[in-house]
Amino acid sequence: MGYCSLFLLLCFPWSFLITGTHQLQSSQTQVLLQLRKHLEYPAQLEFWNNHGMDLCYLSPSTQVNMTCQDNVVTELRMTGDKPVKVNSFVGFAITNKTLSGNFSMDSFVATLARLTSLRVLSLVSLGIWGPLPDKIHRLSSLEYLDLSSNYLFGSVPPKISTMVKLQTLKLDGNFFNDTVPDWFDSLSNLTILSLRNNQLKGPFPSSIQRVTTLTDLILSGNDLSGKLPNLDRLSKLNMLDLSENSLDSDLPSLPKGLVMAFLRNNSLSGEIPRQYSQLSQLQHLDMSFNELSGKITASLLSLPSISYLNLASNMLSGSLPERLTCGSKLQFVDVSNNRLTGGLPNCFTESGYRVVKFGGNCLSVDLHHQHAKSSCIDVPVKRKHSGGKNMGVLVGVLAGIFFFIVLLAFGLVMVRKRYFSRGIPEQHLLHKAEQDKSVTEFSSEILSSARLVSEAAKLGIQGLPACRSFTLEELKEATNNFNNSSILGDGSYGKLYKGILENGTQVAIRCVPSSKKYSMRNLQLRMDLLAKLRHPHLVCLLGHCIDGGGQDDYRVNKVFLVYEYVSNGNFSAYLSEDRPGKVLNWSERLAVLISVAKAIHFLHTGVIPGFFNNRLKANNILLNEHGIAKLSDYGLSIISEAAGNCGENGEGPKSWQMARLEDDVCSFGFILLESLVGPSVSSRRDKLALDELASCNSQEGRQKSLNPIVLATSSQESLSVVITITNKCICSESWNRPSFEDILWNLQYAVQVQATADGEQFR
Repeated sequence: MGYCSLFLLLCFPWSFLITGTHQLQSSQTQVLLQLRKHLEYPAQLEFWNNHGMDLCYLSPSTQVNMTCQDNVVTELRMTGDKPVKVNSFVGFAITNKTLSGNFSMDSFVATLARLTSLRVLSLVSLGIWGPLPDKIHRLSSLEYLDLSSNYLFGSVPPKISTMVKLQTLKLDGNFFNDTVPDWFDSLSNLTILSLRNNQLKGPFPSSIQRVTTLTDLILSGNDLSGKLPNLDRLSKLNMLDLSENSLDSDLPSLPKGLVMAFLRNNSLSGEIPRQYSQLSQLQHLDMSFNELSGKITASLLSLPSISYLNLASNMLSGSLPERLTCGSKLQFVDVSNNRLTGGLPNCFTESGYRVVKFGGNCLSVDLHHQHAKSSCIDVPVKRKHSGGKNMGVLVGVLAGIFFFIVLLAFGLVMVRKRYFSRGIPEQHLLHKAEQDKSVTEFSSEILSSARLVSEAAKLGIQGLPACRSFTLEELKEATNNFNNSSILGDGSYGKLYKGILENGTQVAIRCVPSSKKYSMRNLQLRMDLLAKLRHPHLVCLLGHCIDGGGQDDYRVNKVFLVYEYVSNGNFSAYLSEDRPGKVLNWSERLAVLISVAKAIHFLHTGVIPGFFNNRLKANNILLNEHGIAKLSDYGLSIISEAAGNCGENGEGPKSWQMARLEDDVCSFGFILLESLVGPSVSSRRDKLALDELASCNSQEGRQKSLNPIVLATSSQESLSVVITITNKCICSESWNRPSFEDILWNLQYAVQVQATADGEQFR
């Protein structure tokens, strides 16, 4: 009896400690339940109740994630389903868009402020509305604040300037309509400031020059005006986005470590500063749709890291040196709609993968898309104070030109209409409108007009093999009469054979059962459009064969597509620890993902019309003998009724079927997830997979979920960047998914962060 009493006496204090460690303070629980009430009991919080459940130990999801420490809430992240889709907001509740008229932003923030240990607060797309009250500063421990995609209006509260621990401030996609605050230098730890897509006005805040900790500055989509100060003191700045404003000064000096700069759609003028030629880390520069003048600095094209340069729709003049050396990483250049003369530098055309747009100038090449040389002669720009008489003359001349162009266009339309109304053979090329609504939604007019293929696609063909027609006999000989021993695989788009052409070239031949919608000649138009897709990270289409079975024009049995043979296996095989050969480390996985993202971005934007319904799976990413990634089975929906779905062979939940641009983003998100977790995720695109990703927001969750190779070879910051963009890609609301431009930026940033971490490791 004595021993039993002693045992109970020893166990009692331990049981008290265990209870104290795991149980959230009741006051904190009450605050959370009150927040649920303020938010009008959203579906995302249906698991929160007052039946004694410890809210800290609920499984995180993509909608709600909470972290607790020492019995208090330290992180609270919620993502709702109320997107901002209104043209204007006047400060009152909107049915099915915002929370009801009973909602009080003031009371909501007062309740939030009782979570005094909160370090991370993210409340996105919850429909919260009203002015953001000053009492938000009571959350004095906050390091991360994100209230994006809500209906907040008025001014950004001045009291935020007292939240000195704040490192990230994101208020994107609201309706703040006062002047931009000028107290940001009070936030001595601020690294990310994002106020994009509001209605903020006034001058650029001078205090930002003194926030030397900034890495990301995003003020795009507002109405900022006036002069831009020099920003070269922001030595840690990686990302600068001031696009879509009304800034009208000369270009400012920029910090030497800048990686991304977006200055498009302003009224910036003057010449491009020579200082920009010293931005050795710069990868992406967009200064399109401004009023820049003078010559293009040749060294800007030679920057060692530059991959994207857009100077379109300015007033840049002069010529570029013929022997200009482009940077080795430069993949996209747009100098269209300027006043450039002369020829193109050799480096614009000698590389097959570099996309160059140059129409709308006075160049001596591609004359069909150039203006007369006389229109590119520099004319002194009349300032607003010049005489009204000259302005009137200019307006009259422009009006006359416009009227002449309208008349000419009308005449051409009438001539074409009369021409095509005759009984020409081309009238049978395409089916009637109601029969021609394929999953790709390519109209007859687009399919029959090669002019609608962009200059990017035409330049992309250079340096790659031309696409040609093969005979069925050639393909039979290459595959030993399509012998079963030649089969590489079989999927929803038909069988894939390995073959060897007469000249010894190894090829992969896809046999696609043709849609009955298309005639022989209709299908030929579609094949011609598919043949224009040329990119270094797309498996090259070498040719095709349309088997009509010897029948008339409206009978097509099969279509054969002949691709280059990529010999080194698919991406999925390199992600598994069970693979006997090399398993890709984190940096190598990022390199593959960036290559594929570039290819998809080209499919979406490099041709007109874009190809959005693509088969995006890790199995369709192939690696060649040099380890370069190439995407296969792209764009096939243009010739087949089979639609590219997220599920294997077109199976899987209906909600994941791919039909639009945003859904390509979703599919790529699962490729990202597979790169993080492993190949098993590709077979279960369900809530369990999403919850597994959500658990990766904590260190403990990462240890349980992420692939050991990823954990062993990656830095935490690089991982966090990719996990965040993956979450956004597979978000169930398509309007919240990022663009491929955003995805590329994040992946390239993750590479940069990883390279920095690897460098520090070996110091």
